[in-house]
Amino acid sequence: MSADPRTIAVYDAKAGDYADRFASTEPDRHLRAFISALSRGAHVLDLGCGPGTASAFLRAAGMRPDPVDASPAMVRMANERHNIGARLATFDDIDEAAAYDGVWANFSLLHAPRADLPRHLSALGRALNPGGVLHIGMKTGTGEARDALGRLYTFVTREELIGLLGRAGFSVVSAFEGEERGLAGTLDPFIILLARVA
Repeated sequence: MSADPRTIAVYDAKAGDYADRFASTEPDRHLRAFISALSRGAHVLDLGCGPGTASAFLRAAGMRPDPVDASPAMVRMANERHNIGARLATFDDIDEAAAYDGVWANFSLLHAPRADLPRHLSALGRALNPGGVLHIGMKTGTGEARDALGRLYTFVTREELIGLLGRAGFSVVSAFEGEERGLAGTLDPFIILLARVA
């Protein structure tokens, strides 16, 4: 299944608002942990790069980011702000083999339909070199729903996500659970996992 057009339309329309909401002058604890798990010069897929902030931090830390997003407005903004080489791509376009040392999937795959998650995670496993690192952030809960802005979300439980990763060839290194207020204004619980591929 291709990317949800209503979700992409929201990000196209709200790119500036999103960039302002999550603006930062330094990497957060999760991006720092991801960077510390990688070697300098690591090739990193930034899956759903948004305005390119994480890729800019990765580049500053000596990594080689490959930022992709399904929203043309986000790709344009990432390149205008950071000259980072962001490109237009959906989850279905990730078909590389042993091309990356890390994948930063920070609250991007939560927009994929639940039925597609196993396929997408397996593709990320194949795209990583042996021992490669995956950061994944998802909202926790059950079912699928659209938020007040019209974005499609797939909610997962901790156990479900760990199981999905295990079946895709990953072993979980660390887990963090919390809650955050997002673009739609609701306070939502989330989980962030750091995992390595075998």
